[in-house]
Amino acid sequence: LDHPNVAHVFEAGTTSTGRPYFAMEYIKGIPITEYCDKYKLGTQQRLRLFLPLCQAIQHAHHKGIVHRDIKPSNVLVTLHEGKPIPKIIDFGVAKALHQRLTERTLVTDQGQFIGTPEYMSPEQAELTGLDVDTRTDIYSLGVLLYELLTGCTPFDPQDLRRKGYTE
Repeated sequence: LDHPNVAHVFEAGTTSTGRPYFAMEYIKGIPITEYCDKYKLGTQQRLRLFLPLCQAIQHAHHKGIVHRDIKPSNVLVTLHEGKPIPKIIDFGVAKALHQRLTERTLVTDQGQFIGTPEYMSPEQAELTGLDVDTRTDIYSLGVLLYELLTGCTPFDPQDLRRKGYTE
């Protein structure tokens, strides 16, 4: 991925024990929600910070990659020449749609829980074995935008964790 709002991947491969890895650019920043609250950004400023994320995810999707874990801690805001730049990090549970991400692509088992519940699309959380696609990232972006504009996620995180997977 080569986009100004995606942390650069320097190397991808597998360890000697066969575990896949990504060596990514270190982003010195803070989660987007924390940044917006810390600097008391208004709605327009928050939207201007959010739009490049949509473009970055669109870029990843055009490259055939679904992030699968978009959440505030995976979107860091860093300053470049005094200007805030949001960067998407942590493609650790990303899924390639049309190619392999590493020499030994990590394959998730059917019914394996991947992601963060309060940001997951219903399809990703259902554990039905149906393959998630780019729409799951769009849903997660919507949850992130909701949180940026209202200060909370659409569903209470503690309530979600109390319920079982099927609920």
